[in-house]
Amino acid sequence: MATTPFFVLSPNTVLSIIGLIHGPDDTVPTPAEDWHKATVDVVIPALNEESNIAICLASLLKQTRRPTRIILVDDGSTDKTIEYAHTFADQNKMELIVIPRKEPIGKTPTLKRQSREFDSDVEFILDGDTVLESENYIERVVEELYKGVGIASACGTILPLRDRDRHAMIDTAPLQQFLAAKPEASIYPKVGWMRHLQRGITNLYRDVLYFYLQKFVYHGQMVFFGSILNPVGCAVAYRRDRLKTIIFDHYEPLLGDDLTNSEDIFIGFALNDNGFRNIQLTDVYARSQEPEVGRVPHQLYLWSSSFLQSCYYFNELMRSPFKAFKRYLHQRRERREIGAEIASKRKIQEQYRQPFGMDYTLKYGRPIGWVLFMSAVEKIAFPAAMTIMIILKLWEPLAITLLAETAVSVSILAIIARGHRLEYFLKGILVTPLRYAVILFDLITIGRFATDLWIFRNRRWRK
Repeated sequence: MATTPFFVLSPNTVLSIIGLIHGPDDTVPTPAEDWHKATVDVVIPALNEESNIAICLASLLKQTRRPTRIILVDDGSTDKTIEYAHTFADQNKMELIVIPRKEPIGKTPTLKRQSREFDSDVEFILDGDTVLESENYIERVVEELYKGVGIASACGTILPLRDRDRHAMIDTAPLQQFLAAKPEASIYPKVGWMRHLQRGITNLYRDVLYFYLQKFVYHGQMVFFGSILNPVGCAVAYRRDRLKTIIFDHYEPLLGDDLTNSEDIFIGFALNDNGFRNIQLTDVYARSQEPEVGRVPHQLYLWSSSFLQSCYYFNELMRSPFKAFKRYLHQRRERREIGAEIASKRKIQEQYRQPFGMDYTLKYGRPIGWVLFMSAVEKIAFPAAMTIMIILKLWEPLAITLLAETAVSVSILAIIARGHRLEYFLKGILVTPLRYAVILFDLITIGRFATDLWIFRNRRWRK
């Protein structure tokens, strides 16, 4: 989900503030293709999702834009995921294609195979533990996906799936009908209070983190650069041909299915490296089940290590700030040669227009490379700085730093949480210890990445 597992007054935060002040590209887009005519396949990767598959499918029933096909790829489940999916689909006359596997092979092969074996214009990936809260979610992401040929992925705002969200869905007619047929189904997981408490802690932390990142940091990046580093992979629409040709046809001969420990991050970086954009909408929402607090470190490791692994693979993109002046001179020379008047008369107008291809990135970098470079600096510098202060027993400077940073971060959080300012201010304070624990945990990820890279020379990075 997040390429940085914490939110601080950092270089990237400053970039977002500059972006919000600067404002978006004011070009009025004239799309070359009609998004209404696009065919959409929903692909649901699932592994042991018997508690979630019915509510996931129920959220598709409410969508204003119905997909052409719904494809459930069961990755070797040992529970009743397929049985419950068939029952729900039959009850609601939902055409469901189920692709069963005998054993898990991962999400990356799923994306690859569906991009090659089906012919839709849009491949919409919806994880089996995710529900679309906004009824126009698919409609909006497909609409925005077709605003320009340079847009390759689009996702909405993702928040944690809470108990109250499950209860609200259970009260709907389709799920009541399903539960009548399958009364044993655990749509509301029957677990003890301790496990509910553990998931509640994760939801609290992730709610604050996701809200801050998506409503402020990512939003500022979108305004400034027209893209974010990578889409949120649990509910994202891809242009299928981009996914097939740019990602799998190019990288499979080089890496196979080892597209880092989180394929969504690698895909987003690769699209940026080729001059395409990953956009995020702030007006539609999906909710995804978060792990219990004991499983959070493993998930954080996957996300954080994938970020570092992707930095390794796309180092030319990360070095974009050092090519900024060269890019400026090139663009200035290009404007003189083609003339501003000719450019303004193009029939197809697109915001944040830039040349495609890795060769351009190699020579001139990309504007979004600033975000990647700053994120890499934060990822390494922040935990290192905290560790040095602890080792040197600089308790007073450390305390002042943490208090000042906490005050700034929760204040920004309260400012952007219109209508819920006091709630998010208090939540921000409550999760502060978790934030700093996560920052220090990143040292483990950095150490393991360095070991893989320089000692064991292990590149088999795959979730």
